Amino acid sequence: QVQLVESGGGLVQPGGSLRLSCAAYGSIFRVYDMGWYRQAPGKQRELVAGITFGGSTNYADSVKGRFTISIDNAINPVYLQMHSLKPEDTAVYYCNANVVGGSGLRNMYWGQGTQVTVSS
Repeated sequence: QVQLVESGGGLVQPGGSLRLSCAAYGSIFRVYDMGWYRQAPGKQRELVAGITFGGSTNYADSVKGRFTISIDNAINPVYLQMHSLKPEDTAVYYCNANVVGGSGLRNMYWGQGTQVTVSS
């Protein structure tokens, strides 16, 4: 089984920075893409940033220029570096991975989420 574990969330003041990490555990034979989603209470889950194994990235318009997604292929973590945080960034952030795991089939996996709160 493939398991994703997020970390790095917390309370930060507006204008501050956080770095979220997502570690993938289990047998992973091929990574197609990974990404970060977020969901605020009462709102739909939305894509924040995505990255392919080849390094192509895409970002939500609301975070362009402030957030950066990166991946360390050697140890299978994915990062989300967040700068100039705003109260509207407050949400639970989820790691997402599209990989071939121990089953030999490509599947989508989700982490349990990590809370980011931006408040004075």
